[in-house]
Amino acid sequence: MPLLEVKSLVSGYKKVPILRGISIRVEEREILAVVGSNGAGKTTFLKTLSGQLHAFSGEILFAGVPIQGLEPHRIVEQGVVQVPEGRQLFNYLTVRQNLQMGSYIREARNHRRETLEVVFDLFPVLAERQDQWAGTLSGGEQQMLAIARGLMARPKLLMMDEPSWGLAPILVRRLFENICRINQRGCAILLVEQHVQQALSIAHRGYVLERGMVVMEGEGKDLLKDERLKESYLGI
Repeated sequence: MPLLEVKSLVSGYKKVPILRGISIRVEEREILAVVGSNGAGKTTFLKTLSGQLHAFSGEILFAGVPIQGLEPHRIVEQGVVQVPEGRQLFNYLTVRQNLQMGSYIREARNHRRETLEVVFDLFPVLAERQDQWAGTLSGGEQQMLAIARGLMARPKLLMMDEPSWGLAPILVRRLFENICRINQRGCAILLVEQHVQQALSIAHRGYVLERGMVVMEGEGKDLLKDERLKESYLGI
């Protein structure tokens, strides 16, 4: 049974559908990349999974249990956590306070100390800056904090929306290394990303969205060899 299974999902804003019958699955402990051009529906997809948008129709099953229609905090309690595009940190709280905000559900609060140790092991710079205001961190450090805050909720599935946004190339490479390290600790990753080549290079599998529909799917390494994808997204 997949960790996450999405069946014939239709969703959008008000009465306008953006997603048009998407079916996607995420297996336990895998990195799944969802890529596509701007306007393909990637962010709408994540917002629907996290409960910020309600689906018009279709099914969303997490560990076999329907989660569509649940409020966002209930979805987090199930183990599905989103790291939003643009980080959305609490700039006038410290690094440590931002991390504590991520562990607001009961199960996460009960394990806050040990999860902090895991987070500081993954991102040592956050331990060094834990008393610093989040808004004064560099762009790369802020992205680390956004991911770490998501990890504080102890997710089974961590969804990331364009985590490389605004980062220099050297920081993008470091980011993808950290995503792999998180996955190696047993957390499944659903990665929505503009850097198609880097995302598919670390992904076990991937889906390509166009105009709210899945147009390609397969193992990450196989998609990178596909001539249509090379021409459309890699400029090759």
